[in-house]
Amino acid sequence: MKIVQQYVLGSADVLQVEEVAIPTIEEHEVLIKGYFTSVNFADIKARTGVKGEPTFPFTIGLDLVGEIVESNSVNFKVGQKVMAFPKNGSYREYAVASEQLTFLLPDEIDIKQVAAMPTVMILSYILLTQIAQVKEKDTIVVHSASGGVGSSLIQLALIIGVKQIIGTVGSVQKASFVEGLGADAVYTYDDFVEGVNAITNGKGADVIFDSVAGEVTAKSLHCLANYGTLVQFGNSSGQPGTFSTNDVHNSCRNVKGFSLGTTRKEDPSRLKPVVEKIISYIEKGMLQVPIERIYSLNDIQEAHQLMESRAHQGKILIQLNDGA
Repeated sequence: MKIVQQYVLGSADVLQVEEVAIPTIEEHEVLIKGYFTSVNFADIKARTGVKGEPTFPFTIGLDLVGEIVESNSVNFKVGQKVMAFPKNGSYREYAVASEQLTFLLPDEIDIKQVAAMPTVMILSYILLTQIAQVKEKDTIVVHSASGGVGSSLIQLALIIGVKQIIGTVGSVQKASFVEGLGADAVYTYDDFVEGVNAITNGKGADVIFDSVAGEVTAKSLHCLANYGTLVQFGNSSGQPGTFSTNDVHNSCRNVKGFSLGTTRKEDPSRLKPVVEKIISYIEKGMLQVPIERIYSLNDIQEAHQLMESRAHQGKILIQLNDGA
C-alpha cells in the first residue's frame, strides 16, 4: 500500500510517498481501506516538530473515512463505512483504528462531507456546547473564521441560534467568505477590538474562540465582556498567548483550554455522542463543510503548501483510494 512518511522534520518536501505492507490488527481494532483524509493545521505542526521530536520514520494525519476490510471488534463488520481517528497517522491507503475511535456512518451519507468533518466539526461542537456552553443570547467572536474550525464554529453557532456572531480573518479578502457562512460582522486581526466593542456598545463579547494565540490572545481580552469566556484551543501564529491574573479576577472572566488530541487519548468515550449529533446535522442538510480542493497522495507536498499559504477557504482533502 502507499503511505506518506518522513524521516526528518521540515518543510513540505520532507513528505515522501512509499510502498509498505498493509498493517495487521490486534484485538478491538479494525483495518480500514481509506477513501479520504483531511489536512489539518495540526499536521503542519507535527511535520515541522512543533509538537515535539517524533520517532522516525513517521506518518502524520488525524482522521479518515473509509470501509472496514478486517475487524477484530464485535461492534464492526467488514463492508461498513466508517469515520475514524487511526493509529500512526492517516496519510495511508490502509489504516488501523481502535474500535473506540471508529464511528459507523449511514450508507447514503456524503462521504466527502464526512471526510471534511471529523476534526473540525467535532472540535467545534465540543467547544461551543461543552467548554464555552454558549447561549442563544450571547455574542461570540470566532478568530480565524475562514479556516476549517472557524467556519464550523460559525455554522454550528447558527444552528444553536446564537444571537450575534463576529468573525476575524488575516486579510480582508476572506471577509466575504465568512459573511457568506452567516457571520454578522467580520474584522481583521488589526481592527477587531474596536469593531467588537462598537457592536456591543462597549460591553464586549460573551465568548471568544481563539486558535491563533500570540498578540490575538492579548487583544481579545480588550473586547471580552465581564463574566465572559476566552476559549483557547491552538496557536496557529506559532506564538503563545499571554494574560495576567489581573485580566480575569476583577472582571469575573475566565479562560478555558481544550485539546481534541488529549481527549482522543484520555477520554475517547466522550466523542461518540458528538459524532452522532454532527452526522445527524449532515444527513438533514443543516451543515455544509466547505471543501477547497481534493489532492491525491502523490500530491501531498502541494496540499501542505496550500495549507501553509493560508490562501484556502475551507477544507483540504486527500483521496486515499478509489471507491468512495
